[in-house]
Amino acid sequence: MSRTVAVIGGGISGLAAAWELSHSGADVSVTVIEGSDRLGGKLRLEDVGGVRIDVGAESVLARRPEALALFGQLGLDDVTTHPGSAGAAIFSRGRLWPMPRGTVMGVPSDPESVRGLLTDEEVNRLAREAVGGPVVGDISVGDLVDARLGAAVTDRLVEPLLAGVYAGHARELSAEQAVPALAVAAHEGRPLLDVARAAADASANGSLAGRPVFASLVGGLGTLPEILQRVLVSAGVQVRTGALARGLRRDGGGWVVSTGPTAEVVDERFDAVVVAVPAAPTSRLLRHVAPAAAEALSTVEYASMAIVTFALEGSAPTVLDGSGFLVPPTEPLTIKASTFSSVKWPWLAAAHPDRTFLRASVGRHREEATLHRSDDELVAVALADLRAVLGPEVPTPVATHVQRWGGALPQYAVGHRSRLAPARALPSGLALCGAAYDGVGIPACIASGRAAARAVLTP
Repeated sequence: MSRTVAVIGGGISGLAAAWELSHSGADVSVTVIEGSDRLGGKLRLEDVGGVRIDVGAESVLARRPEALALFGQLGLDDVTTHPGSAGAAIFSRGRLWPMPRGTVMGVPSDPESVRGLLTDEEVNRLAREAVGGPVVGDISVGDLVDARLGAAVTDRLVEPLLAGVYAGHARELSAEQAVPALAVAAHEGRPLLDVARAAADASANGSLAGRPVFASLVGGLGTLPEILQRVLVSAGVQVRTGALARGLRRDGGGWVVSTGPTAEVVDERFDAVVVAVPAAPTSRLLRHVAPAAAEALSTVEYASMAIVTFALEGSAPTVLDGSGFLVPPTEPLTIKASTFSSVKWPWLAAAHPDRTFLRASVGRHREEATLHRSDDELVAVALADLRAVLGPEVPTPVATHVQRWGGALPQYAVGHRSRLAPARALPSGLALCGAAYDGVGIPACIASGRAAARAVLTP
């Protein structure tokens, strides 16, 4: 008899779990239960000036294998694409500086590469790394870098890069979770600069030499959930949107999932369940069946953010020099980054030569007040910041779009790994996956989803 498995949550983690379940070779019937009206989570396409474009995640880390492997299994190798050669920049002290090459989350392999971006005194402090003894236990990325290399490295290099990944703050994020290579060096009493030098050497001369760092799909990364949905449905997976999971309880050797509006709750029994929603709703679902895990997950905080997308008339103006820029929190700007999408992605420029797209991101952890503005206000402040960085030559856009991502990115606070240990010790037939656990990037979420699927298939 076929085993039945529910996947609660239709973001990329849940879709990866459903893919793994439905292609495992096991006799299994899979149902994806998604509370919103669409699949994909933070992968989303919207119309901006007559063009469907990414308004959420736009790329995957190509130096992790999981996303590219899934692309290949879906037959997407021919539409897998990579950024152009234009480099990014950091806005600091009133001007743009080229992004230094060979860094590990902002820690440079060559101190001289950041001279100018940092003052001479700051570079000299960086070059004289204060190693000290081994670090015991977890520590924030910022506190580690402050002590070893100086606060300027944290403020002007590490902060903007971490903000781009987590929308968080370097002095609050766990080194063990956010930058494990640096944490290992700290625990072993080794220099952080040596870690960066080794990574730079591997990138230039090792197995990663010549390989692109990022990848996407022609048409946008937001096409991935659409493709996955078609493939899953053709494989017999049931996909239900607009079906909010409200409860989870044991029923003998299986599980009952309750869905629907409060007045019309429907109970359905499954042999196993994969929960692929953020920490807070997962905590609510687990409070009776795994109370220790529920308590641990209730402590995970999230950052909210918004992506403001602009469509400009014609090809890219000369002021869009490079693929975009990052903004340290020390700068008096509201935006924390801007991506010149039509410059970064050659496929986009080729497909729409009469339009130029760029976007800006707004919002960091515990800075939700920044987002308490109307869409028009966010557009205005983002455009003003772009002109403050690039000059008044930035044209007036012909179309704009604001995508708000409330509670988008989990914050890996110091001690995150040990704090979430109860969430890894669950009753048989129940598994969790998603960005709250082992990485916020798309490849990490795919790995998390597939691992959860394998866990519930294993007796």
